[in-house]
Amino acid sequence: MSEKKMTSSRRHHLKSLMLQIAQGFLEAEAAEAEQEKQRYMEENCPSLSLPGTMQDLQDLCRKLHQQIDIADEQRYDMESKVAKSNKEIDDLKLKVQDLKGKFKKPVLKKVRMSADAMLQALLGSKHKVSMDLRANLKQVKKETKEEEKESVGDWRKNIEDKAGMDGRKKMFESEA
Repeated sequence: MSEKKMTSSRRHHLKSLMLQIAQGFLEAEAAEAEQEKQRYMEENCPSLSLPGTMQDLQDLCRKLHQQIDIADEQRYDMESKVAKSNKEIDDLKLKVQDLKGKFKKPVLKKVRMSADAMLQALLGSKHKVSMDLRANLKQVKKETKEEEKESVGDWRKNIEDKAGMDGRKKMFESEA
């Protein structure tokens, strides 16, 4: 069967119903939090009755100071636990980023290093073979043109040879 598309009015109606349900849940959660707060305040902060004598008042102050000290210790313990948890969370986030590979690479300095120095840095004292990169290259001999060497000779000699009819005759014979 082909799926029927939902009309816009039906979609709007369902969306409004979901929003009403969610709003009800939020209100219930807020009321529950308020009740929890009231219950905690009644347990830990009983109503204050001020005594009439000085000795009773001092005893009450000592008792309140002890309660304040206990509350401060609990607060400090909770803060240290939260700080430790936040640090662990940050470390785990960094590990996840490293595993995903989505982190910016730091800018590296350019270092001039020969191949020997690089191998020695990587392998340490194990590296004893000198790496000569030119040793494996093919040797090519340059061929020099012999004609150029002949023409480089004494220019007066060439002119005297070519002078007169004999010289011209030699030129034509050598070309042919």
